[in-house]
Amino acid sequence: MIRLLIIGALEGELGQAARIAAARGARLAQAEGVAAALARLRGEGADLVLCELTHDIGWLVAQLAEERIACPVIACGRNADAAAAVRAIRAGAKEFLPLPPEAELIAAMLQAVSGEAEGPIHRDPVMGALLERARQLAVSNASLLITGESGTGKEVLARFLHAESRRARGPFVALNCAALPETLLESELFGHEKGAFSGAVAARKGKFEQADGGTLLLDEIGEMDPRLQAKLLRVIQEREVDRLGGSAPVKVDVRLLAATNRDLSAEVRAGRFREDLYFRLNVVTLRIPPLRERPGDILALADHFARRFAAANGLPRRGLSAEAEALLLAHPWPGNVRELENTLHRAVLLAAGPNIGAEAIELTPLAPAEAASAAAASAPPPGAPPAGAPPQRGVSALVGRRMEEVERDLILETLTHCLGNRTRAAEILGISIRTLRNKLHEYRAQGVQVPTGQPALLPAGAWSADG
Repeated sequence: MIRLLIIGALEGELGQAARIAAARGARLAQAEGVAAALARLRGEGADLVLCELTHDIGWLVAQLAEERIACPVIACGRNADAAAAVRAIRAGAKEFLPLPPEAELIAAMLQAVSGEAEGPIHRDPVMGALLERARQLAVSNASLLITGESGTGKEVLARFLHAESRRARGPFVALNCAALPETLLESELFGHEKGAFSGAVAARKGKFEQADGGTLLLDEIGEMDPRLQAKLLRVIQEREVDRLGGSAPVKVDVRLLAATNRDLSAEVRAGRFREDLYFRLNVVTLRIPPLRERPGDILALADHFARRFAAANGLPRRGLSAEAEALLLAHPWPGNVRELENTLHRAVLLAAGPNIGAEAIELTPLAPAEAASAAAASAPPPGAPPAGAPPQRGVSALVGRRMEEVERDLILETLTHCLGNRTRAAEILGISIRTLRNKLHEYRAQGVQVPTGQPALLPAGAWSADG
């Protein structure tokens, strides 16, 4: 259930937008002004903010950035307010929602926030069996561990578990443990009191308190620092959190889900993950198979993405030609569902005829590790002369370059290949997301441009979930 905060009066067209969102399943909250909205965001959090143009959107966006509250703000107003809309976008609003509101645009906006508002799309019996098991487990309060490669849809499955549970009317809150350094992650998880540290200008609830009565997903749990793992274990055991700078613990009622693309049992053996926390989280494991292990889902997902992106971009719905379907079925999809989604987004924008043809399907080239594996599979027997150029050619091209330059180019090329997805790039490179983040920080400090996530390529007036 999307937590939507409305800033402004609920009469007239903004109220109409709120009612459409509520009918689509959003959980509404309202604030009269930006100061009251900021106080509510500190305490309860939200997934999305709709703010009338008459309010100081620039101030709100600046305060959210200063206090590290990650919540997109969408400006709302009549189409005649074009200059005010431009000012709001320049001030940091994610997008502009014209009033009176269009139901389809609000539905697309909510779907962009939730990832997959319609739930997991599947046709393959392997995925069907997994969802049946998930539905059976959803009714319990037990902690669950969701595993799978990057891009398989771990958060989608977590939202499905929440929707099927007795907590469905409560909040669903997700936090990516790899996206924040340790010092910020602790505050995000457990909250803080005013003055607890430099920059703590007001008290703020952490994700555990925001998820009270609902479900909390801790994504990329394997990246969490061992010190925080100990604190997390205590929260699970005692069902209470200690805010940074707080004087008394706060009781919480949360169903905890954890997700990872790592082998946590191997992390335990290597001493990087606490064994007691692992067993607390791993009451039951749900492994999402990679897309190559559930080929029956490929065309079902492709058709879903084609319809979604056509609607979001105001384009006619087109089916896939037989040649396009054959291309999709033959691809190994190393980036899983996320790669398929990006491919269909491009295809919808590039298609020109009555159908999405093969010419619109631009498949992502294999990553370096995958290309090497494919080359090894087709390599000549040992001792046989290689075809074409001498094998030393590629290595010779690196002679005379500094190791740091070669490493930088490899990292940036891999990140570009992954469309800015840091988790996937770190997986391909064989390094932790924390190491990758530190490297990218160094490159930016040197003035090097670092690839960002692929923009959603929506038309003016539509909304992108990027960032």
